[in-house]
Amino acid sequence: MTEATATIRNEQGIHCRPSARIIQEAEHFEGRLKVTGEYGECDLRSAMDLLMLALGKGSEIRIEVDGPGEQEFCRKLVELFEFHFDFPPE
Repeated sequence: MTEATATIRNEQGIHCRPSARIIQEAEHFEGRLKVTGEYGECDLRSAMDLLMLALGKGSEIRIEVDGPGEQEFCRKLVELFEFHFDFPPE
């Protein structure tokens, strides 16, 4: 299992657009994925579950990845959670 932390940098947090992009990437991973935030945890198989974590700008999360290629995929998830999805960025 690989673990990492990430800090949400998007101005509006993880709303519909970023959550859809993150879930889209998670669909390609065959192992177990878990994200834990201040208000709970989810397994990244549902955009609604991810939205329910209420991840605003500055929120810190813990990412756990278990499966084939877990280290590389964990790094990819950290990049996605820390990406500025706002258009244009502020």
